[in-house]
Amino acid sequence: MTGLSMPLRPVVFGEVLYDMFPDGTEVLGGAPFNVAWHLQGLGLAPLFVSRVGHDRLGDRILHAMDEWGMDTSAVFQDPDHPTGQVRVSLENGQPDFDIVPDVAYDHVMPGMVKNLYDHRAYGPLYHGSLIGRMPDSAQTLSLLRQSAPSIFMDINLRAPWWNKAQLDELLQGINWIKMNDNELATLSGCQIDNNESVEQTTRGMLENYAWQAAIVTRGSEGAMLLTPEQTRLIAPVEVGRLVDTVGAGDGFSAVWLAGLLRDWSDEVKLQRAVEFASAICSLRGATNQDVEFYRHYRYLWTL
Repeated sequence: MTGLSMPLRPVVFGEVLYDMFPDGTEVLGGAPFNVAWHLQGLGLAPLFVSRVGHDRLGDRILHAMDEWGMDTSAVFQDPDHPTGQVRVSLENGQPDFDIVPDVAYDHVMPGMVKNLYDHRAYGPLYHGSLIGRMPDSAQTLSLLRQSAPSIFMDINLRAPWWNKAQLDELLQGINWIKMNDNELATLSGCQIDNNESVEQTTRGMLENYAWQAAIVTRGSEGAMLLTPEQTRLIAPVEVGRLVDTVGAGDGFSAVWLAGLLRDWSDEVKLQRAVEFASAICSLRGATNQDVEFYRHYRYLWTL
């Protein structure tokens, strides 16, 4: 939408959790939650749909969302399952991630959202692949996908919580998809080692699934956007001070959604998404509580 009209509110469905480190550090995250956080910071007022436990961590999540001004009306509390956790351990100096199963976000029930899209203020649906790992939330995801006017799927393959048959079903009927080159290689079974192989493999999938656009992020190689009409390649934006790359892809997705809602051209969406993802790499962690960080982009992009 343009002019003075208000954009539709994006709906973000998926996991919210805490990364639990051996030293006792607890870090709030989950890719869909990170996307919703950025969208809120950018002034897009997302509706985040998930579930947390009736426990200490669940209360902390709701408090953090309140403090950030996020709508908590679709984050349901579960008296029977705990808030999501990822247990991080170190083995030979390398981190190992155990995504705890059967947690609150695995049990978002279809009845909780069955009339959500009757409210015309809601627009594109964002989701990943982890939220469909267990039957309750998988059924809810299916219901939301049937109701949403458009769908942006961000592939986040987390072993052992996916299989090719289920993923193939999710890849159908969506409008936009984002994945990194490693995920592209896993999905396609092809070797991905240069831009030519990325383009060739992705274009085959684009035509097979009839997506409007496919985005492949390539880290230090930048990102590639493919539509039925063209291919665009953009180099990464130089990071002044690289802190870590955690959550850069989630920042990219948030800005792509913002561009969809504001009718930016594909070229502008791609450029701004890469720029924002690079800025995230200069911060510690996946999200940022600095209002000025987001205000800069809201002003720059007239959000």
